[in-house]
Amino acid sequence: MHPDAASTAPLGPGEAVLAFDVGGTDTKSALIDRHGRVLGLRRTPTPHDGDDPAGAVVAALARLARTHLAEVPDVQPVAAGVSVPGLVDDRAGVGIFASNLGWRDAPIRDLAERALGLPVAFGHDVRVAGDAEHRLGAAQGYGDVVVLAIGTGIAGALILDGRPYAGGGFAGELGHALSDPDGARCTCGARGCLETIASAGAVARRYTAASGVAVPGARDVLAAAAAGDAHAIRVWDDAVRALSEALARLVATLAPEAVVIGGGLAQAGAALFEPLGARLDALLSFHRRPALIRARLGDDAGLLGTALAARDLADRRDDGGTP
Repeated sequence: MHPDAASTAPLGPGEAVLAFDVGGTDTKSALIDRHGRVLGLRRTPTPHDGDDPAGAVVAALARLARTHLAEVPDVQPVAAGVSVPGLVDDRAGVGIFASNLGWRDAPIRDLAERALGLPVAFGHDVRVAGDAEHRLGAAQGYGDVVVLAIGTGIAGALILDGRPYAGGGFAGELGHALSDPDGARCTCGARGCLETIASAGAVARRYTAASGVAVPGARDVLAAAAAGDAHAIRVWDDAVRALSEALARLVATLAPEAVVIGGGLAQAGAALFEPLGARLDALLSFHRRPALIRARLGDDAGLLGTALAARDLADRRDDGGTP
């Protein structure tokens, strides 16, 4: 894919870094200069290699790095950031498990540092996106925040007392919290996970199963509900109910000041946020009611968060701190 023109990102001045946001289907990459401009933004297919999945991904990152540096030779990055999906141990630099990429206990950070010749900040794609929303986007000004990405599945990032909380790589998996013990089998192997009801993918699947009408996405279900389709109304209502109950449990446990929602389902706007807020109000009593806010950074959040992590690493090294 040809690179996009340089864009003005809200990163501001800092060290020049490379950023790679690896997804199950595509990888977003860019070179960020000292002014915070995102240069040569690309979206390229993520390689899949059953024999050496981590090695194939890292080799692709090295090729992308050479391309970015050749295009803008006067920008010399001092660090790189790599974010990946799945279970991630940020501190150890290990991809614990990624079903869509096929690795287990893969030393991604060490592999990437050798391939790129740079210090690498390694993290979870949704957690770095949540950090970007907290530092640059919709969650600015809040100390305790939950950032949810609701698309094909549901993943979350926790910001507690102003700092990302990873729980050894296992925190934030709200999509795999129990929602209906008699519900559908989830891709994770459990039954009745929240994302089998409230993800954008689940909304489309459940409507198709109920109505016999195949739809490409949740947007079509919402349109059908607005037109009075009983199946669509029920499926959408189930999704909002399940999501509100999950948020109520989070509120009772963590008392976040705000819940920021992004991903495909957030595109519904008021059709999601208004009934979700009303349902949540009905479930809460003395609890701290969080603000429900639509994410601001969109698809760029993961890449921007990865760039921030790389800059943080560079700053720590400059200060003589732990790499």
